[in-house]
Amino acid sequence: MPFLGVHFTRGIDDVVEAGPNAVLALKREGYSWKDVSLTDMSDMAAFPGFWRMMRRQWRTGVSEMQRSLSRKRFLESLQSLVPALTDADIERGGSGVRAQAVGADGRLIDDFHIQIVPGMVNVLNAPSPAATASLAIGREISERILAMRTAA
Repeated sequence: MPFLGVHFTRGIDDVVEAGPNAVLALKREGYSWKDVSLTDMSDMAAFPGFWRMMRRQWRTGVSEMQRSLSRKRFLESLQSLVPALTDADIERGGSGVRAQAVGADGRLIDDFHIQIVPGMVNVLNAPSPAATASLAIGREISERILAMRTAA
């Protein structure tokens, strides 16, 4: 799985955030369970790779949804790293949406996927926020752009 698993992150404000849960968003920018887009859901359903991915990953998906909806299960997953945590130690935080590229064969693309088409270099999958700022990846993209210009 291309997901980080449960982890703790201390912010510059000294607040420690815990997470994540990897659940399917029912809207491209759906930050809560109430955010639903029939258009976005039909786009997903129309892509054969989605159904292939679901056949492979349904158990993980169900487990992640249960952990997302159950405070008790979420706490238990955090306690696998910090056993002394109690319910009183946690409070609900914000959520985010991370795009996940899925291949036509249903594979989760867990690395950068860079596509070159005439006149463009497209980064189709950037799985890590830290990696999106990586100098090495920036260098790779700039080299591909320069190669396109010299080939033209």
